[in-house]
Amino acid sequence: MKAFHQSRQSRYRHPYGALPAHSLVTLAISISHTPDEVQAVTGVYLCYAYGLYQFQESRQRMDILEQPALPGTAESEITVDYAASLTLPSEPGLFFYWFEIQSGENRVYYTCDRYGDGSGWISHHHPHYHPSDAHHPSPFQITVHDPDFEVPSWMVGAVIYQIFPDRFSRDHDFTPERFEKNVPKRPERIYHTNWQDEVDYLGWPETGYLACDFFGGSLAGITEKLDYIEQLGVTVLYLNPIFEARSNHRYDTGDYEHVDPLLGTNADLMALCRAAKARGIHVMLDGVFSHTGADSRYFNKFSRYPGTGAYQEMTGQGLSPFTDWYTFHRKGEDLFYDSWWGFPDLPNVKEHDLSFIEYICGETGVLRTWLRRGVSGFRLDVSDELPDHFLREIRRTMQKERPDAAILGEVWENASHKISYGTYRDFLFGHTHDSIMGYPFQKALLDWLTQHISSHVLINQLESIRESYPLASFYAGMNLISSHDIPRAITVLAGLPDPGSRDLQAKTFLSPPARQRGLAMLRLCYLFQIAFPGMAAIYYGDEAGLEGYRDPFNRRTYPWGREEGALIEWFRTLGQLRKKWPVLQTGLLRLTYDGESVVVIERFLDLGRDVFGQFVEGPDRVRVAINRSPHPVLVPWSSNGDQLPAYGGILQAGATEIRTALETL
Repeated sequence: MKAFHQSRQSRYRHPYGALPAHSLVTLAISISHTPDEVQAVTGVYLCYAYGLYQFQESRQRMDILEQPALPGTAESEITVDYAASLTLPSEPGLFFYWFEIQSGENRVYYTCDRYGDGSGWISHHHPHYHPSDAHHPSPFQITVHDPDFEVPSWMVGAVIYQIFPDRFSRDHDFTPERFEKNVPKRPERIYHTNWQDEVDYLGWPETGYLACDFFGGSLAGITEKLDYIEQLGVTVLYLNPIFEARSNHRYDTGDYEHVDPLLGTNADLMALCRAAKARGIHVMLDGVFSHTGADSRYFNKFSRYPGTGAYQEMTGQGLSPFTDWYTFHRKGEDLFYDSWWGFPDLPNVKEHDLSFIEYICGETGVLRTWLRRGVSGFRLDVSDELPDHFLREIRRTMQKERPDAAILGEVWENASHKISYGTYRDFLFGHTHDSIMGYPFQKALLDWLTQHISSHVLINQLESIRESYPLASFYAGMNLISSHDIPRAITVLAGLPDPGSRDLQAKTFLSPPARQRGLAMLRLCYLFQIAFPGMAAIYYGDEAGLEGYRDPFNRRTYPWGREEGALIEWFRTLGQLRKKWPVLQTGLLRLTYDGESVVVIERFLDLGRDVFGQFVEGPDRVRVAINRSPHPVLVPWSSNGDQLPAYGGILQAGATEIRTALETL
């Protein structure tokens, strides 16, 4: 006996992908038998479990539908399709399913190959789906989302530019004296007068490394560079944290209500938002609500802020309104407190504390305040460490204040079935995030380009994301290749291994041949990003050829005056196409591969309509082919022997054709 189900084929599952709650879905399985085996099958059942925090399990007998034989089935075999239709739950969550095949007293299960192409295999064991289970064998999944779930239209198909504010650009009025005017004084800080200095990775001898070196990049500096950013086709600007803090990364928030003085003022942010809006660019901030800084007005461990912080109250220095935000422990005379991953500079907050919720989400709270000042949304730091109830409150607050405000979550895995703190998380069902940072996309693409996975594995991994994410979220995902938390793409693509220690990372740069290879592969990366649905993400400096391993070397200053001009022009050309052609924003998608080294991405319209059923203008079809190999290959759709060079790419739409420049390869 053979069995087959393919969740990405309409013959076996219709409709495709994530579905609104209370949708009707039809699921089918093909079973091939020899004539002697047909009578032995006494029943085929669709089994399912649904829920999020708790699950209900049941099954439904499937009806027989005779169909043509499966490919590869012998003439002596008989293929029978079994189908069942059901209405999905009215409550958003996860719907898991599998098939039970009975033969007398015996039964087997058809379960999912989680790493495959949407098909599965026969197992003698019931699949596992509870968060604490090993998930082998696995069920198939349908993501059931709120029928009214929408994402802001400005996210869909955007080009998003991420900036680490201290390292992008000083403004014209910068002088080194600005470093000395910041309040409160922090002697652990290191100030660079030379923009081209290497980033600090040692700190002062008496403190060690604290991520406290500064170059003087500012919000006004970003505003002055908006013309450059706009020329890249950028329509969304995402800023790493800008609120007052001790460190240069500012994930140790000191005061949610004020821009860090080294970056400028609240008025500077408002000016940036206005200038960006005039260019059709939305500004997103980084919201860090899992923890604050120990050096903050809320915790005030070092007594640098006026008023009494939580740490001061716990050490007998007065009463603080913030003490109940934190969890303290005493062991004898020693005082301890819960902190993010054990870092004492980052004390955890209790997101269920009502005064904290009010401070962040209230009528005059942090979220509403910055939305009123012109911000279009927030990227939520460590989303999977924020409780679902708090995430839902954040969404309710932001939508009440500004219905088109965006919430982008930091989740490193497939967010549709993400498990943290022992439970599935409410991430992509319409209650919390609009979309997610695309770390699975990043890993799959760079693994493929660096020959670590095959073409069909790349496509399977990307199709798994598409199948499990709500359509709107998939088309608004942040498809990154670099960030402040991972090495620069060019460094990874060049194939130079991470040397290990920070001292070695600081001294290791790409050789000229390795850099040329990295530049060529980086062009392919961005071509793939532009062709693939979602927000094509640029981490500042990638477009200029900036190198770097892990933090802090992925946070070097933008190389103004030392950029790779041809690479920037490639980013500009593709970014402007994405901005100009709706088919690259919301067109349907077809992914195929031609051998192990070439992937083809097709974006197209269906009788003039995009994936959301809307009529759009411009080209109705774009084809992209990418060759990751060091050898020339035929262009897959060519009929005249046209070739793609080594590490080459091509974009074709009607008479428009764009190729990677041969001289750079």
